Amino acid sequence: MASPYTDKLETWLREHRNKANAPSMEAYMKNQFPFLGIRNPERVALTKQFTKEHGFPKGEEGVRVAKELWELPEREFAYTALLVLTGLRKTAEREHIDVLEHFVVTKSWWDTVDMIADHLIGFHLQRFPELIPSYVDKWLASDHMWLQRTAILFQLKYKQRTDVPLLFSCIRRMADSKEFFIRKAIGWALREYSKTDPAAVQSFVASTELSPLSVREALKVIHRKEK
Repeated sequence: MASPYTDKLETWLREHRNKANAPSMEAYMKNQFPFLGIRNPERVALTKQFTKEHGFPKGEEGVRVAKELWELPEREFAYTALLVLTGLRKTAEREHIDVLEHFVVTKSWWDTVDMIADHLIGFHLQRFPELIPSYVDKWLASDHMWLQRTAILFQLKYKQRTDVPLLFSCIRRMADSKEFFIRKAIGWALREYSKTDPAAVQSFVASTELSPLSVREALKVIHRKEK
């Protein structure tokens, strides 16, 4: 049985569904998930309005609400679950990494995994850097593409704080992957870091055998600045 908070939030969002929007939103996600048809700006505004009236779930209650929302079929509930987790991230305990990992490996697609990797796991691992070696190694060694993508992307916002040897090591370990989402992640991670140290990225790309997709994505910002 879901918590009263989840029930109220579910009812609130369902009251604002837009059947006209749903087909195009579902098509954009390859028809993997049903949608209520609430576009992102409206959904965020509705959630803010709800939490202003009902408060924001904290601690274990917040994790429970996020998990309950996640289990609902329409994709907007998954996005709302991630908003709840984002509200918990500054006070989350060390073991919260396992909660975040659960969200990566269930109902997985780029729209949720990338936010979890960047905004949630990246933030958590900055707070608890001692977790990085074991978890990143575990994710890379797994056969789970989305965990592997997470290992490559979690440092996206680290800039000067990026552990560059770790980033390059992760990419080398996954460089021969044939998965589109891994090749794209490699290029994305390198492109973001090229904004901090373009020379390091150019040198790495020149000395590492990467897919054409990864190389093209990695050098986008550098080539743009050269024009």
